[in-house]
Amino acid sequence: MKVYTLKQIQRLPIDLDQAWEFFSNPRNLSKITPPALEFECLDEFDEMRPGMMLMYRVRPLPGFRTTWVTEITHVDRPSLFVDEQRVGPYKLWHHQHRFREIPGGVEMEDEIHYALPFGWLGRIFHKPIVLSELRKIFAFRQKTLIEMFGDRQNST
Repeated sequence: MKVYTLKQIQRLPIDLDQAWEFFSNPRNLSKITPPALEFECLDEFDEMRPGMMLMYRVRPLPGFRTTWVTEITHVDRPSLFVDEQRVGPYKLWHHQHRFREIPGGVEMEDEIHYALPFGWLGRIFHKPIVLSELRKIFAFRQKTLIEMFGDRQNST
């Protein structure tokens, strides 16, 4: 099984508590996910905790709508939470969300380890389709978060 890694870092001019309140609420995912994915959270939300199971509906590819179930496996408020796919389009999905205070705001880091189904066929479609779509999703997310919260530029 080939495991891929995608890392995204974004800095926003909000404090750590604001970042945690927004990103740890699964209902906010639909606000920062491209409309074409038709992302819908199907569960009621209370406070994020380890063992919490969340169910979504999503359209990862045109003509293909599916249920995606994730489990919150780790929570270290307000600096980290991890979700792992239990049912969905990937063979493996492990998504770490990290938050840390920086001067003038917060740095958010998404690190995703994922594997595709269908063996060699999945690997053929990784770069032209899956990776391309994941990059589009994160570009949309980055743009939307800047529109919502402003931009925190930092030269590193």
